[in-house]
Amino acid sequence: MTALEVADWRRQVFALYETVRATPDVAEGHTLWREGRDRLFAQHPSTPVMAADLPSFAGLPVEPYDPTWRFELPIIPAEPAHFDFETGTDGIVPFDRLGIVEVPGVGSLDVWRLTTYGGGIFVPVRDALAGRHGGTYGGGRYLIDSIKGALLQTGADTLVLDFNFAYNPSCAYDPAWACPLAPLGNRVPVEIPVGERYFGSY
Repeated sequence: MTALEVADWRRQVFALYETVRATPDVAEGHTLWREGRDRLFAQHPSTPVMAADLPSFAGLPVEPYDPTWRFELPIIPAEPAHFDFETGTDGIVPFDRLGIVEVPGVGSLDVWRLTTYGGGIFVPVRDALAGRHGGTYGGGRYLIDSIKGALLQTGADTLVLDFNFAYNPSCAYDPAWACPLAPLGNRVPVEIPVGERYFGSY
């Protein structure tokens, strides 16, 4: 893929989330998100789906929308923490903890800030279904990755965490990708049955 193709992929992902945020009916926005991602993954030159898997690709396995899994929560102060992610291609990507969110019925999740150029908020989650065939991706899924446009934020002091929009990182489709996975503070002991699932092949 070329640099311009990657830039266009990101432009379209940003535009997709902008459309979702502007859609008053959240379930309708989720449908638009799912359909938009299916189109990108099937047709865009920068799709993370491997070429050998594209002929059988029939859409991402995303569960129907369940409004009980949407939360708007404050960021609670927490002790400083840091982790470095070694990409192998882009060097070390550093993250600092901004705080935590307490999700009812789920538990605590760390909220991370990318500290290098571009900034960004990052909230992954790894649940009790992780690593099971038909469950969720073993390394966890992403709820928020604002440097890539994946943000449902609506308030200045809160985060919208909608687990229906949890999605797999690119390395779930192609192991050549290097993706930050959920650290210990983003692993929860409960099953999160909504969002994108994982079957090991697309």
